[in-house]
Amino acid sequence: MKILYIGDIMGKAGRKTVQKLLPDLLAETGADFVIAQGENLSHGKGMQLSSIADMQTAGVDFFTGGNWTTKRPEVFPMLEDAKGPVARPANYPEGTPGRRYKIAETPYGRVLIVSLLGQIVGAFPAVIDNPLQVIDAILEETKNEQLTARIVNFHGDFSSEKLVIGQYLDGRVTAVIGDHWHIPTADAMVFAGGTAHITDVGMVGSLDSCLGVKSDVIIKRWLSDQSSRNELEEGGRMQLCSLLIDTDSSTGLAKSAKQIIRYSEL
Repeated sequence: MKILYIGDIMGKAGRKTVQKLLPDLLAETGADFVIAQGENLSHGKGMQLSSIADMQTAGVDFFTGGNWTTKRPEVFPMLEDAKGPVARPANYPEGTPGRRYKIAETPYGRVLIVSLLGQIVGAFPAVIDNPLQVIDAILEETKNEQLTARIVNFHGDFSSEKLVIGQYLDGRVTAVIGDHWHIPTADAMVFAGGTAHITDVGMVGSLDSCLGVKSDVIIKRWLSDQSSRNELEEGGRMQLCSLLIDTDSSTGLAKSAKQIIRYSEL
């Protein structure tokens, strides 16, 4: 089974880029199942149902979550639904809407999908649970499930956290994929125990921007030391950053991990 993981889709420009590039990428790679980070899907904060539907039409099967996943209440029923194609972070505080993990039914088998927040994620105000302890509990809880793959998304700021959790889970899950930086790292690999890993997969959105936001907005903010509203960059060169994981269904581990980045103009 081949699983394609796509980094943070940044607003309208990101959605248009997916619509433009994903069909050819699927034909090229033969990917069987597509997962995308959706926390910035709608205007850079959260997920609208219409945006989710647009990406499903383009070829995305499932969405992982991050610190903005619960920004829009309209997505709460989908987070609560065991069959809903969105997984919010498992280590959100108790009482947060949504299930801790999802198991996706695919023609190639059942896939466990878990999102985790790093313990340092931007300005996220809540106290979150220890991600290592949370994933241990989930793997124990699902140990008797018949699973083809186990995909863990780690949404955090620290490269050390992203690397260490990959090593911690080596041989226990199919892949650990970092995101949230929006800048791809050049370290896609399969660890010795058979777990695919990348520290940060990158994003989908403007290449000529600051992480998908208009650079002049960020520069002005930095110069003035004053807070301001982010404005997403919607023009110019675009990028789609992803990781292709070839899995071994008999072991639930990875045979290969290939970073794929594509560019286009909108």
